[in-house]
Amino acid sequence: MHEAVEQLAQLLPGPHRGRAKNWDAIESTLGTELPGDYKEFVEAVGGGYLDRYMYIMEPDCPNEYHDLAANTEERTEAFEHLWGSSEEPPAELNEDGARLIPFASTDNGEFLYWPVRPGQSPDKWAVMVNEARGEWWERFDLGFAPFLLGALTETLRAEILTDDFPTDPHTFQPFDQPS
Repeated sequence: MHEAVEQLAQLLPGPHRGRAKNWDAIESTLGTELPGDYKEFVEAVGGGYLDRYMYIMEPDCPNEYHDLAANTEERTEAFEHLWGSSEEPPAELNEDGARLIPFASTDNGEFLYWPVRPGQSPDKWAVMVNEARGEWWERFDLGFAPFLLGALTETLRAEILTDDFPTDPHTFQPFDQPS
């Protein structure tokens, strides 16, 4: 298991409700493979509500609002409209075939994405954070699990995210657990 995923599993309170997924079908729907550390996290911990602020999406999510494929489709449509009318896409998307896949969102409306570039291994994808309803983007040259671990241990700081994140102690509510 990816070292950062192991550390996240130990850091986040249980119960963890990771689920095996049909990754071939999911990746076929998305048109790309997904990062290995993300897949390990979903199978070990599962998607859920983190520190009363961040929603980690998962494929075939028990909560339809946090389904990875549905959010990818919704965000893609929103950006097509936005970038066709008023805003410019981030520079990372200037390459033909480049696109974004969201993997998390927040209570404030921020989204966390992987910038997907043709021919680039998913395990080399960076993390990009986009402010809610705005053009400010932050880029982190880390994968999913190292970024999340850094944010939770406060060894990195995404300025777009609220100062109240992370919490101490951490909280994690799996999507299939009633509130």
